[in-house]
This record gives sequence, C-alpha cells and structure tokens, in this order.
Amino acid sequence: MKGLFVTGTDTGIGKTLASCALLHALRARGLRAVGMKPLASGCEATPDGLRNEDALALQAASDPRPAYADVNPFALPAPLAPEIAAREAGVAVALAPMLEAHARLAARADAVVVEGVGGWMAPLAGDLMQADLVRALGLPVVLVVGLRLGCLNHAYLSARAIEADGCQLAGWIGTGVDPGMQRVEENRALLAARLPAPCLGWLPWQAAPDPAAFSGLLTLPG
Repeated sequence: MKGLFVTGTDTGIGKTLASCALLHALRARGLRAVGMKPLASGCEATPDGLRNEDALALQAASDPRPAYADVNPFALPAPLAPEIAAREAGVAVALAPMLEAHARLAARADAVVVEGVGGWMAPLAGDLMQADLVRALGLPVVLVVGLRLGCLNHAYLSARAIEADGCQLAGWIGTGVDPGMQRVEENRALLAARLPAPCLGWLPWQAAPDPAAFSGLLTLPG
C-alpha cells in the first residue's frame, strides 16, 4: 500500500485524528509513513510562515519527519471554504504543486496518508475537486464518519459520491464526535451493514484523544 486518501462526511468530524492514527498504525508495522494536507485554510502566521494545526499534527505523526512545505503546499490564512479563502489570499490553487509535493514525500516514505478538506464534495478550487487529486495520486479512499445525528445520510451519500467519481472506497472509520449521541451501537451497525466497504475501526469520543493510542483500534485496509 503506497498510501491512503482520508476524507470525511463533513468538516470537524475527526479526519486529522483518524489520519494520525493511521500513520501510527503504519509505523507500527515498520513502515516509513508520512502525512500530507495538500490544502488547508485557517492557517496562523508564525515566524516560519503560515501554519495549520491539522498539518502540524500530521507532520508530528510522521516518520521520517517531512518538510512543512511538502506536508501543506497550499496554506491559506482565512478559516473559510478553500475557494473563498484562496480568492481572499490571491492564491491560485492548482493540482501540479500538490502532486510535486506528494512525489517528494513518497520518495522518502513507504506510505503517504493524504488528508482532504471538509467532506468529499468540498472543492479544492473552482475547477478542481478532491476526486481529481485522488485519481491523479491513484490512492484508495478512507471515509471518516462522525457519529452524530444525520451521520447515516451523510455517510451513504459520501460513499455513493466517492464511487460515482471513479475512486475506490477502501474502508471507513467511525469517530465519536458527539458524547451525548444516543443509540451509537445501532447507528454503527446500520453503517456496517450498508456501507460498501469494511469498517476499519471505531475511535471513541475523548476530550484529549491520543492518535498513537488510538492506532491500536484500527485495521489497515488491504
């Protein structure tokens, strides 16, 4: 397995936690595994340049540790949808720099875990969808399903869209994003019965989750 593309049913449902846990799981197999966030909005200005919290977490979970510019080639300051954030920053988001950064990461690693933005249908730019990037990279997709009211609809639609875009759904990971959600087990059972890919694990809600500890709860696809 040369890598995975991690998408989600929405924004804020644990894609970064799942991606970092996958990185630790790959490293536990003795593989060199690095993370990538090709595009990130909501980046903060630092003495080293714009930095994104999710991209930094992926960088920290990687071994060997990659350069930040390769982890996150498009860093946008405004915490907005990528199209709007890029327009506000005067940045032209394009596929080529992402592919070049990924190639540099892949040259030093056995597997690259690429985390997308928001949900599957969130565009990277006006004429660039996440499916375009996934097809160019040739990566299987892992869908992160945030367990909360409405997750069944979001998960089924996301899985259908991934397959309709000609991409391979390799599995899904459930995340506990709502500690007060009722009937969690019943929802998990419905997802397992109806999603066209295996469940790779369940990451329960924690106030301060540890992706390294959570890695033991995951099964790697393939």
